[in-house]
Amino acid sequence: MHTTSSTLLFRLRNRTDQSAWRRFVDLYTPLLFHWSRRAGLEESDAADLVQDVFSLLLERIDQFVQLDENSQPGKFRAWLRTVTLNRWRDKLRRRSEKALEPNDARWEEISAPDDADRLWQEEHDRYLVQRALEIMRAEFSEAQFKACWETTIAGRPAAEVAAELGITVGALYVAKSRVLMRLREELAGLWEG
Repeated sequence: MHTTSSTLLFRLRNRTDQSAWRRFVDLYTPLLFHWSRRAGLEESDAADLVQDVFSLLLERIDQFVQLDENSQPGKFRAWLRTVTLNRWRDKLRRRSEKALEPNDARWEEISAPDDADRLWQEEHDRYLVQRALEIMRAEFSEAQFKACWETTIAGRPAAEVAAELGITVGALYVAKSRVLMRLREELAGLWEG
C-alpha cells in the first residue's frame, strides 16, 4: 500500500523527494492545464503556463509552507490560484504590443470575474477529490473503490450501489468510510473537505 504522509506540502520542501513531487504533479497538472485552456490560452501556451507555475512552486514552496505551519485548509488553494493568475497575467502582458498604463481599460480583460473566487474554489475541490481518488484507486479493492465512487462522485443511492455490488448497505458505508478517510490523509492541507 502506498503511504503518503498527511503533509504532502511539507514533503515538497525536500526537492529530492521525487515521490512527493510526482504525486503533486499527478494531482495538479491536468487541473492547471484545464484552467489555462479555459482562460483562452492555446495548448502550447497552456503547457508553458503549467510549467511556469510548477517552476515557481518549486522555488517558493518553502515560503508557503513556512507561512502555513498550521496547514489551514484553503490557504494552499488560494496561494496556487494567486500564482497561476499572476503567471497568466504575465503571459497576457507579454503578448500585448504596448505596456498597459495603470488606468488602461484593458486591465479589465486580465481581471477575474466577480464570481471567479467561488468558481475556482468549487472547481479546485471537486477536481482534486476526483483526481486523488483516481490516483489512489489501486490501494483498494474494486468493490471498496466503486462503493465510494458511485455514491460520492456519481451521486447514486447507497442501496442501489450495494445491491449492484452484492454487499449490504452497512458494508458499503464501511468501504466508503475507509476510502474517504484515506482521501482526507492524501489531501491534508490541499483541500477543505
